[in-house]
Amino acid sequence: MDGPSPGRREVARPAACVVGVGSALPERVLTNLQLMEMVDTSDDWIVSRTGIRERRIAAEGEFTSHLAERAARQALDNAGLTPADIDLIVLATATPDNTFPSTAVAVQERLGMKTGAAFDVAAVCSGFVYALTTANALIATGTARRALVIGAETFSRILDWSDRTTCVLFGDGAGAVVLEANGATNGSASGTPRGIIASSLRSDGAHRDKLFVDGGPSSTRSVGHLRMRGQEVFRFAIGATVDVVEDVMAKAGITAQDIDWFVPHQANKRIIDASARKLGIDEKKVVLTVERHGNTSAASIPLALSQASADGRIKKGDLVLLEAMGGGFTWGAVLVRW
Repeated sequence: MDGPSPGRREVARPAACVVGVGSALPERVLTNLQLMEMVDTSDDWIVSRTGIRERRIAAEGEFTSHLAERAARQALDNAGLTPADIDLIVLATATPDNTFPSTAVAVQERLGMKTGAAFDVAAVCSGFVYALTTANALIATGTARRALVIGAETFSRILDWSDRTTCVLFGDGAGAVVLEANGATNGSASGTPRGIIASSLRSDGAHRDKLFVDGGPSSTRSVGHLRMRGQEVFRFAIGATVDVVEDVMAKAGITAQDIDWFVPHQANKRIIDASARKLGIDEKKVVLTVERHGNTSAASIPLALSQASADGRIKKGDLVLLEAMGGGFTWGAVLVRW
């Protein structure tokens, strides 16, 4: 696909570029037809309102860290690197193995890493966008040279399986990318440097009671269940998406027509379609995985990136736009030259 429009200029040289991608999904598939045996719902109702047909569910004893490790190893293999080449892990999750220590250090131990730093980011469905921006900033300051950025979730563990408005929406999985300090074009077809070009992060705690988990160690001494005011989240999500995407495009000096691929958070196909229309992004440029994965929160964007990279859609040099919105509310967008 073509690069940026003539006469337009991207912002300063990216600090880090994506050199590897990977993903991991539990084996168990839970279809809408199977859900109909658990709660009062229907396949038509779920598909028409969300676009979801199935999702993956973690097995007993399969933790967020297990999925994260598998995705990380696949991303490292894809990059032609080993754990010894990594000096930073930033892991986005709302479903950690433990209250503490972080799931990132569990992954660090599983990978056999003895150096560097590892920590979690908690921004729910926006977590991967937050984590990617954080890792890029740390690479820009020289704190790290190569980073694993992971989004991993086992949302099935915090669902109320009697609540048909929420249990049909979510699934489990993990995705990861390897970021590397960037100083060259690295094969970009346009000759411009590959990597993270611009990002925009937002939050507004006034909406924290619209999408939340009703438990926690300090408040209830329990894990709790996910609760959501669906219509309010739906309405907010479209405006939030447009807000941060337009901000990122303005920073980069591009328009929607310059985008090669739009990889949004996979929460709801109606939200994705409406956002793309408002932004003027061709539907053929939208990467969709929500039908088979459901909403995997922080894992959804890297899972979609991994699939679209593996099947050859996203190619080196493509301009890729990522965006997400989640509980908090948090929302954000990142523009990457692949």
